[in-house]
Amino acid sequence: MSSKQANQTASEKSIFSMRESKVRSYCRKFDAVMSHAIGSEITDVNGTAYIDFLAGCGSLNYGHNDPDMKAALIDFISRDGLAHSLDLHTDVKRNFLEVFHKEILLKRDLDYVMQFTGPTGANAVEAALKLARNVTGRRNIIAFTNGFHGVTMGSLAVTGNRHHRMGDVVSLPDVSRFPFDGYLGAGSDSINLLRTMLADPSSGLDTPAAIIVECVQGEGGLNVASNTWLQEISKLAAEQKCLLIVDDIQAGCGRTGTFFSFEEAKITPDIVVLAKSLSGFGLPFSAVLIKREHDIWQPAEHNGTFRGNAHAFVTGTVAIEKFWSSGSFAHQIADSAAIVSQHLTRLSKLIPNSKVVGRGMMQGLNVGDGELASTICKAAVAQNLIIETSGPNDEVLKILAPLTTPLSLLNKGFDIIQSSIIQAMQQNQKEDKKANDCTLIS
Repeated sequence: MSSKQANQTASEKSIFSMRESKVRSYCRKFDAVMSHAIGSEITDVNGTAYIDFLAGCGSLNYGHNDPDMKAALIDFISRDGLAHSLDLHTDVKRNFLEVFHKEILLKRDLDYVMQFTGPTGANAVEAALKLARNVTGRRNIIAFTNGFHGVTMGSLAVTGNRHHRMGDVVSLPDVSRFPFDGYLGAGSDSINLLRTMLADPSSGLDTPAAIIVECVQGEGGLNVASNTWLQEISKLAAEQKCLLIVDDIQAGCGRTGTFFSFEEAKITPDIVVLAKSLSGFGLPFSAVLIKREHDIWQPAEHNGTFRGNAHAFVTGTVAIEKFWSSGSFAHQIADSAAIVSQHLTRLSKLIPNSKVVGRGMMQGLNVGDGELASTICKAAVAQNLIIETSGPNDEVLKILAPLTTPLSLLNKGFDIIQSSIIQAMQQNQKEDKKANDCTLIS
């Protein structure tokens, strides 16, 4: 980059620090000013291309600017399609509902009705919790360690992360938290603990309105619930006559290999929460899937100005038709996931005591140390790879590449990660040696 380009870029960035709130986060790790994107690559204003292993934190499962979705959206806008419609009947909503029913629900023998909420996943979680309490007449919600469900008041209450919860200044009532599968170590039985406490009238645990769970915890560190554990959770919810809510905001839309993350466990949740890649194009769009018998909402009992995004209906319809009308895409995801697993297994040998975590195209490497993970990510960004961390201490290198990432880019991205790990490990060794030398001198 020339000095002129550097000065121009610095000037362009000053508006962000001057006028945007300190709450901004991703841009602190990826400091370039981004301009455009295609597929699995993003380009900044200086023409530098970055491989994208973040994919809008799972909002771009099909990559950036899919040409078929883009063409459909441009056509819709060009013909003055109804861009905002509250919850009026529209042609594009009809098309989306028909295609979602035909290609997603019918093929999985699921009879859900769809509630379109505000544009974010947290909006959908709020609606799901509210409905569960409405259906059961109870208040308590069972949530799990390391769960993440959003940062609005209700979704925060069921989120585990202390940094987001602001527990010292915000009251977040009516939630009981239990260990996620494997949280207490191998051989532990958190379901039996929960079942025992619910059966004991003196345990202090109120019968819940719902149990909310992620089959793979995205922000919590890519922790995977076993099929057996999920089946027991489903059985327990039925025993307690409470609703099972699966949060598929990040793990859904193919991220774990199947459209829904719970398919492998062969369970049928009472409520499923979707967002992120539901639009297929990165557009704001969320929905609550509700078993028909639980759809007891009164008209306008839960509403919002932006419930349903017409542009997202257009692109979401194309996404389902293009990628889910046959079984070929699921096979493609499985092939890519196998390659990701191979790379991560190889890279884990470079870091003592690290381990591969996650499932499908939602995998990562737990390096056991948040500082080391951060150093690796910084080195990767310097080599034009966008990647983030997750976990309680940000100790997991998280791979969220688009499901459509070509093999050549996937391999190139992992070459950068390998280089970054070697660089970070060498840096750590130098710092350790320097610390030891200082100790000897003192």
